[in-house]
Amino acid sequence: MICQSFGPIFAEDARVLVVGSMPSVKSLADAQYYAHPRNAFWPIWFDILGEMPHNDYEQKKAMFRANRLALWDAAALCEREGSLDSQMRGVVFNDFASLYARCPGIEAVLCNGATAHHLFLKSGFAGNRRVFRLPSTSPAYTMPYEKKLALWRQAYDTVRSKE
Repeated sequence: MICQSFGPIFAEDARVLVVGSMPSVKSLADAQYYAHPRNAFWPIWFDILGEMPHNDYEQKKAMFRANRLALWDAAALCEREGSLDSQMRGVVFNDFASLYARCPGIEAVLCNGATAHHLFLKSGFAGNRRVFRLPSTSPAYTMPYEKKLALWRQAYDTVRSKE
């Protein structure tokens, strides 16, 4: 099946870009980044940013914008059966140059898992930005939540301390 990612979430003053690979089947069906209820992405960001958890997608996007974060996937299009990154074929990359033109202050990239990291580097859009490979927030990646949170928080704190 052909999968098409969503447009980016950003504010023009974004300093940090979070990059995924391609939305899951559930996310594509719901037209929301990280819609699977067992994905740790939004809980991790609620914890890092000190926000009360909720399910309002518009408020989640607003939280990202307010904290000078941007969110996009490495892949714009791919072929994939199911939701596993290992099944992605025929990847067409998103045009990060267009995002950087709108958000010139992005200086660091946090990649959500090994595939997002690999694809983002392969896309050629890293430039001189610091790029971090973080554990996938997917429920398929079985690292305990507390460990994922600690690694994501550490990377985000490292990036924030350089501002």
